[in-house]
Amino acid sequence: MNLQEVDVLITAEEIKAKVQELGRQISAEYRGRNLLIVGILKGAFVFMADLIREIDIPLEIDFMDVSSYGASTVSSGEVRIIKDLDYSIKDKNILIVEDIIDTGLTVKYITSILYKREPASIKICCMLDKPSRRKADIKPDFYGYTIEDRFIVGYGLDYAEKYREYPAICELKASVYNKQEEGNE
Repeated sequence: MNLQEVDVLITAEEIKAKVQELGRQISAEYRGRNLLIVGILKGAFVFMADLIREIDIPLEIDFMDVSSYGASTVSSGEVRIIKDLDYSIKDKNILIVEDIIDTGLTVKYITSILYKREPASIKICCMLDKPSRRKADIKPDFYGYTIEDRFIVGYGLDYAEKYREYPAICELKASVYNKQEEGNE
């Protein structure tokens, strides 16, 4: 880990405690009901893996892979489905698990597609909520932390496919991505 490129905002220990708390909340919410957790790849896979180990009720999982960033630090606003769900969600309680909700456009797009498939319910869980950049009327039902408008990496979140392996949630220093984006001009 190159700590010269990042500032740690949330430690691995703080993340673990928050994920345990979210697991308890979700377990209580869905006890006695069918639950399908839909992880949004790639960023949410670390959070989702930790989260499902903290949920103490039966559940199923599936994944969608969508893209709105590419190698940029800013969402393009155009969402592409790269991988759709493998199973029917009709009459199931869906919990979408995201790493971060920023503009909300991606989650709004995903929920609009999934509602057409007639689930019993759809709720949203994210590790990080960044409401200052919200463009869509989306609010997570479960979330770990509300953060300011910073570019975040670590704990599954990346910049150009780097930094996912960091165990903490960090702010990527602007000097790193400014240098990268200048090189792409």
